Amino acid sequence: MLNDRDLERDLEKHFGHAGFREGQRRVIEILLEGRHALAIFPTGAGKSLCYQLPAVLLDGLSIVVSPLIALMKDQVDALQKRGIAAARLDSTLTAEETAEVLSAISAGTLKLLYVAPERFSSEAFLSRLRKNPPALLAIDEAHCISEWGHNFRPDYLRLAALAKKLRIPRVLALTATATPPVAEEIRKGFRIRKEDCTTTSFHRRNLSIHITPTSDAERLGILVERIQDSSRHPAIVYVTLQRTAEQVAAHLKSSGLSARAYHAGMADEVRASAQDDFMQGRCDIIVATIAFGMGIDKADIRSVIHFNLPKTLENYQQEIGRAGRDGLPSRCELLACADDLTVLRNFILGDTPDEPSLRRLVDHLLRQGEEFDISRYDLSRTTDIRQLVLETVIAHLEKERILEPAGMFHSRYQIAFRHPEDRVIAGHTPARQRFLKSIFDSGKRGYRLLTLDIEASATAIDESKDRIIKALRYLEEAGDIEMKPAGLRHRFHLLPDSKNRTPHEVASWLFELFTNREARDLERLEGIIAFATGPGCLTARLLAYFGEKLPKPCGHCGACAGQIATSLPASPIPEITSEDIATIQSLRNEGHAALRSKRALARFLCGISSPATTRDRLTRHDAFGYLEAIPFARVLDHLEASL
Repeated sequence: MLNDRDLERDLEKHFGHAGFREGQRRVIEILLEGRHALAIFPTGAGKSLCYQLPAVLLDGLSIVVSPLIALMKDQVDALQKRGIAAARLDSTLTAEETAEVLSAISAGTLKLLYVAPERFSSEAFLSRLRKNPPALLAIDEAHCISEWGHNFRPDYLRLAALAKKLRIPRVLALTATATPPVAEEIRKGFRIRKEDCTTTSFHRRNLSIHITPTSDAERLGILVERIQDSSRHPAIVYVTLQRTAEQVAAHLKSSGLSARAYHAGMADEVRASAQDDFMQGRCDIIVATIAFGMGIDKADIRSVIHFNLPKTLENYQQEIGRAGRDGLPSRCELLACADDLTVLRNFILGDTPDEPSLRRLVDHLLRQGEEFDISRYDLSRTTDIRQLVLETVIAHLEKERILEPAGMFHSRYQIAFRHPEDRVIAGHTPARQRFLKSIFDSGKRGYRLLTLDIEASATAIDESKDRIIKALRYLEEAGDIEMKPAGLRHRFHLLPDSKNRTPHEVASWLFELFTNREARDLERLEGIIAFATGPGCLTARLLAYFGEKLPKPCGHCGACAGQIATSLPASPIPEITSEDIATIQSLRNEGHAALRSKRALARFLCGISSPATTRDRLTRHDAFGYLEAIPFARVLDHLEASL
């Protein structure tokens, strides 16, 4: 174990910092002593150093799991500038760049490797880790493991079992948004002792929180009034919908303000340009969906304004945490309008799969045989279950020991020869030459690329798929070819426990799970309303949600200044008229297979897309979103009663 002076010296040597922030040294010491740790630090409190310094000091490779490509790229670039051997594996890398990183893992020359959680589905990647076991596994956004949390991701559910299977000696779970029940679930999942959980205060004294009740009609005017003062720039304005981001940014620009929109529906280069302009100070205001801010480190943000209600208090805490990281006063204001509840509730209710869809999915999975493979993308479209929901179903089946993952592979490859094809073949034994020629001849030749369907090639040349893929990877690593994979498929084993339950029983159990989750998400949304309209110090009530007690009122939030919101303005909810009923009937008469079930039809009318409506291009239909101003539950109740 290094003493305190050694850690201070290493901190300055490798990262140029004169001292540790609150909680950092304790987490680092736990890891260096060979134990698992949980770090619950607010946004901007320096979580990344908790794994970066141990990674430098420990022998071997440390792996950082993050769902954020922007964070991976920024941190890897910064580490490399400091001379630390760091790399990332993500979907933006070329085949050649990926091969270089994998070679560095095998050679043992990397100290830090950043990956997305889905990377652990790759058997090839796991094989490398078994040969080169990591010294440390750091899991950012660890609250994603929790089914009780606000941002559950099924791939995180598998990480705890993988850490145990790979016998990783140190696991660090990190999060900025864990309530006490979520923290308990994280600790249980990764077997972290209670005394090895470090939580620092969520209280940011330089942030003043304000709630402004407003009608939808008044909201834009209030926003312009708040944000005209240049002392409140730079500013982030958070909205729920992509089209709202565009509309609000356009209005701010027409009011003479420097503003840009940012959302996931933009072209990559446009989105990157907007982010870069904001980060470099060429734009004062970014109007964004929650796609903006994750992993973004801009210290001088003076205002964070929520134009729409956030989905959860966890989201709200994380988003306002991007203000005032330089320690200077910053304003966080919520323009609270009850009209937003319709859209937010519709998202929650519309995401729950109907029971018939779950039955089709489970029936398909459980009748495949003892070993099978699937395309999540194709299965999502045929069952009309969103891909994330489908992955959640599979994660639950794995947890229940009904299915066991057996790796993933690509069913198709596009191959570019880096040398003439006959020269690539010539450097091998006669038998190997015949084998390689038969593989290439089984593909479809284009002007520059050879496309191989691995299943079809295996059948055509009477060889195993594994042998074909192994041969192609050998040629790629030798620099003879470049491969671009497509058609991702996941393998599974059907376990003996699956025989104890019928597909119907499993589907009913899953439907109950999703229904319960729906109720929890609706309860979280009610928590936003309670926070906005409740009595007492806003800062104290927000901290209490995360298990922290403020000794006395903060003295500078809106409530402490006497601005109490007891209710939120709301527009009247429209009734379903006879004209609406005629439109619905006309739509049903068109006979769209994707709208056959009542829940699917309700989703469509409320403007919630699904895999089937996207596949059939129904989101372009005039009736898509026709009843979006009406709550999903009311639309569904009407359809249940009238159809």
